Amino acid sequence: MDEPAILVRALKKTYGSGSAAVPVLRGVDMTVEKGEFVAVLGPSGSGKSTLLNMLGLMDRPDEGTLSLGGVDAASLDDDSRARLRNERLGFVFQFDSLLPEFTILENVLMPARIAQARGLSTEPLLKAKVRAEVLLETLGIKKLAERFPAQTSGGERQRAAIARALANSPAVILADEPTGNLDRANGSLVFADMKRLARDKGVAVVLVTHDETEAKTADRVLRMDDGLLR
Repeated sequence: MDEPAILVRALKKTYGSGSAAVPVLRGVDMTVEKGEFVAVLGPSGSGKSTLLNMLGLMDRPDEGTLSLGGVDAASLDDDSRARLRNERLGFVFQFDSLLPEFTILENVLMPARIAQARGLSTEPLLKAKVRAEVLLETLGIKKLAERFPAQTSGGERQRAAIARALANSPAVILADEPTGNLDRANGSLVFADMKRLARDKGVAVVLVTHDETEAKTADRVLRMDDGLLR
């Protein structure tokens, strides 16, 4: 049987110490299968962003286990975590974070260039470029490939950000309020794109959002409250 894309057990994280200690994650359990689109809802301060940082290998838990595709990520050293992050994870944020001096295509290719520069990949850039162009076509923005971000709309830039997140063929996409900066119509399109890509490409998507309406389009909705998923 295949390992789940994400397997978390009893994950805990506290910031500060002594009387200033603030428990943020209190023992989170979570399983996300390949190709599953999971939305995590919760108020500010509930631990959603901390959980996403743990899943993204940006921070380490104090206790518990975190497995990505069967790899025990919590125990890896920093170099191994960086390699795993590059190979297995893609990120989409509320603001597209595209680099304004590069074209849409160049932005989508940036993860491949960084992986090569850091010695994390030996894939020819031409192959990565073909994959990037296919992603742009799949998301309906191939005609924008040579434009700069300032020459595109907010919704188009966020689609480019999704393409960038998929550039290295990750197993998991982590999305933090990806539609928070968009109007309802464009937000709905971005949600639909992510759900379709999860299904068609077998990529697991974990999306943190405050949007109850859009979250209902996910395969599963989890609610975070006081550092626990319910």
